[in-house]
Amino acid sequence: MTGDSTFETHIGDDGSGGIGTGLGEALHRTVSETVRRLGAVATAVYLLDADRTRLEVAMIAGSPPSIFSLLPGADLDSPYEPARALASDITVGDLEARPEAKPPPPPLSYPYLALATPVVAGHRRFGAVMALRLDTHGRYSAADQAALEDAGKELAAALTALSERGEAVVAAATPTLIPARPAGACTAGWGLPDVPGSDSTSMMYPLRRLADLLNQATTGKEVAAAARSCVMRPLRARAVVLAVAQDGRFWVVGHSGDSSELARGLHGSRVNAPTSAADALCAGPQFRTVEPAHPGDGSYTVSTAHSDLAEAHLPLVGNRHVLDVPLLQGSDVLGVCCLFFDGPRGFPPEERALMTMMAGLLGAAVQRVELSAQRQQVAEHLQRQLLPPVVPMFPRLTATARYRPADITSKVGGDWYDVISAPGDRIVLVVGDVEGHSLNSAALMGQARTALASYAAEGHRPAVVIERTGSLLAKLGADLLVTCCVVSLDTSGGTAEVALAGHPQPLVRHPDGRLSPLHAPANLPLGVTTDHAYQGREHTLRPGSVLMLYSDGLNEYTSADPVSWAQALFDGVGPETGEDLEQLADQLVAEVTGMAEATVPQQLRDDAVLLLARYEAAAGKGAPRTAALHVQRRDLQGVRTARAFVTAQLRAWDLATMTDTLQLLVSELVTNALVHAGSDVDVRLRAFADHVRLEVRDSDSDPPIPSPLALAEEDNAEAEHGRGLLIVEALAGGWNTSPNGRGKTVSLEMPVLDLPVPQE
Repeated sequence: MTGDSTFETHIGDDGSGGIGTGLGEALHRTVSETVRRLGAVATAVYLLDADRTRLEVAMIAGSPPSIFSLLPGADLDSPYEPARALASDITVGDLEARPEAKPPPPPLSYPYLALATPVVAGHRRFGAVMALRLDTHGRYSAADQAALEDAGKELAAALTALSERGEAVVAAATPTLIPARPAGACTAGWGLPDVPGSDSTSMMYPLRRLADLLNQATTGKEVAAAARSCVMRPLRARAVVLAVAQDGRFWVVGHSGDSSELARGLHGSRVNAPTSAADALCAGPQFRTVEPAHPGDGSYTVSTAHSDLAEAHLPLVGNRHVLDVPLLQGSDVLGVCCLFFDGPRGFPPEERALMTMMAGLLGAAVQRVELSAQRQQVAEHLQRQLLPPVVPMFPRLTATARYRPADITSKVGGDWYDVISAPGDRIVLVVGDVEGHSLNSAALMGQARTALASYAAEGHRPAVVIERTGSLLAKLGADLLVTCCVVSLDTSGGTAEVALAGHPQPLVRHPDGRLSPLHAPANLPLGVTTDHAYQGREHTLRPGSVLMLYSDGLNEYTSADPVSWAQALFDGVGPETGEDLEQLADQLVAEVTGMAEATVPQQLRDDAVLLLARYEAAAGKGAPRTAALHVQRRDLQGVRTARAFVTAQLRAWDLATMTDTLQLLVSELVTNALVHAGSDVDVRLRAFADHVRLEVRDSDSDPPIPSPLALAEEDNAEAEHGRGLLIVEALAGGWNTSPNGRGKTVSLEMPVLDLPVPQE
């Protein structure tokens, strides 16, 4: 059979599909002799596949971890050394520079020097032989080149004879590995020095364990925990920091050990700064021992508690091997893994190889976790955009809402809430839930919310609103079930009409603290065809009553009846909440989360909605006075308008003595909301008998300042800064920030201490 003709793939002598006996002996002789003659830590033979379009590794001799750094194959046009050698018919690799040659390239950052020669006999082309040597041994000499070329020619002659006898000269499905180790190559700190192979085998254990843990990791914290157990501890490092590169900066996604200062310095630093992390991102692994940086020189690896610091900075490039590093494109590098050590230490070549392999596994895990987080953020953003931008304000009704997305799904949920102004003095409260978690659920939720809001705004009774919405969704071809609760409250008399569509009944906390349901016929969910008309039921509320509407995701893990469950929630709220509905909502959601984690210690699975509304006194001295102002996001006169609004309202309410303080407060909050949140701003004033409440709402859900409760610096990366809340806290004595569906509310209360100034 000639080298240019096609041939069949023959199975081995044992019928298993492995290489034949003759081919195996020829390959074994070549790799073993090459390891010995060149002092290589690994030697591999690559053979053309049956289609003669790709090289596949057939046999490898050497020791871990070097043998695992070899690629399993390469296309013929690949820059990988065996492919280059076969394509050019010459020996290629890390040879010594000739006197007439250009200056040699800088030392490689990965620990192996490669040399490859073609395996060719006349017109017969079989593949290539490749040798790896530790970079501490220096580049290959002319004698090394000649020895490898002799091995390639001898192998080509042997393969020619096998081919003429009809044996297929192709690699098996899995390469054959031959244990071999050159003398004096033991890596200090691993295994037993006097037991050959003990070090290399020991080095593979944390690598295998790391792969197992990362396969189970779903969050950045779990990836960091795996890095601590399988990378930091085996390598005796002081700290490990994982960071991704986005928008020209490093962002820490996980860290462990004595790493807070290191993570804080790296987080947000530029990728083009003169640092080892930046070098690793562009040029590959960096290993060095450095003196501590001096203040003000821009370095981040500073720790005054340590006189010396060894560092290893490795690119996170996904599941790549050591020799794949120089073949990477810049876009393939996700970020860096930074390891820090106490005191100076060396980095033996095989240990560098192990660390680079570990970084490859970490990179793949970080990439998967980051992609999942991005999908989660997109899903949450879409869901929040379908929710009301702000809860409307009414003179005799205070309302607030909370939306909690599902924790482990990257799909869109279907829970929503709404507060709608109806003709007369009626206000309609709505909470609904669409079956499933998908884009179809989100689309149907948008349709259902729009239909319900439209029919409610026209003045229809709740049962009619639900019935008409169900008919419309049926005409639109909705194939998912929708449940909802609609409460229409007449604020002039306290009459509340409730209608349900397969949804949990609303609850009411009476002024005396007692909790009870607002009973109504359950009816069928929307999307279920029925000939029976939807029915509702009326109730009368006393001033001071708090309505609670919710979706079933809020109590999915409790077996108690809704009243007992809700009563336990309200009983768990501290007395310091008082009449603040925002704080009440925050604490109720916190109580729900605590109950769920205690019952089922895992991530919550369903999204949930909570809508609270307090019915105030219809008239009389105790009735609150309310006013609202809307400021456009790019209104240059917005702050001045807000100050004038506060002044006018306080004078109208005979509270002019509070004008100066509240003017300054509203000026600070509105300015920072416009600058940092970059959204429309709603200003609300509510005057009670003994205090005035100011609320400033925007559509940015990030907290206004970094939280002092966060232990990790990156947990506060998304917090807004410069909100001027030190001034707010100094003047108001206290403030609160509460997230809702599509933003947050910064609120404060000022006591009415002085007598009102009569109007002129």
